[in-house]
Amino acid sequence: MNILDRMKRGDLILESDPEYPQLLEALHRGMRITGELNASYHTPEQTRAIISELTGQELHESTWIVPPFRTDFGQFIRLGKKVFINSGCMFMDRGGITLEDGVFIGPNVSLITENHAEEPHLRHNVYTKPIYIKQNAWVGAGAIILPGITIGENAIVAAGSIVTKNVADNTIVAGNPAKPIRKIKK
Repeated sequence: MNILDRMKRGDLILESDPEYPQLLEALHRGMRITGELNASYHTPEQTRAIISELTGQELHESTWIVPPFRTDFGQFIRLGKKVFINSGCMFMDRGGITLEDGVFIGPNVSLITENHAEEPHLRHNVYTKPIYIKQNAWVGAGAIILPGITIGENAIVAAGSIVTKNVADNTIVAGNPAKPIRKIKK
């Protein structure tokens, strides 16, 4: 199993790992592609093509991403149909980020799948947990979603919230840490 597979699985990746240069190469690739994306104006079609190159996934024509868009990796992002990602978002996807059909991501949202060990002697190393956002969920402006979180179908994360626990289907959460406010009105 190579370093990218071990990283996505959630293993602690040490800087001393003999395959670490392969990871650095992948990180530089992600930064290069997003740098090109954010350097000038691109039509929605051109933006989808650039993000498709970044993720290795052909994006559906109904998916819309508004630059600037940042990621440190890019290869573990999966986007469904009718996904909307607003300006200024950061996706740290080394653990995997999946946005199902119809997901809305507000401006300046951070999806963070990476973390560092608590022990000081291991802190420079990284482990990951995936983020999964289900159909028609909406993450409001400036929210932060931490590693290992699932946002349920139709759920809403209020602007500025920090999500530290899974969000149930059809639920609105808000705050730091985010807590359930109420169920979605039908």
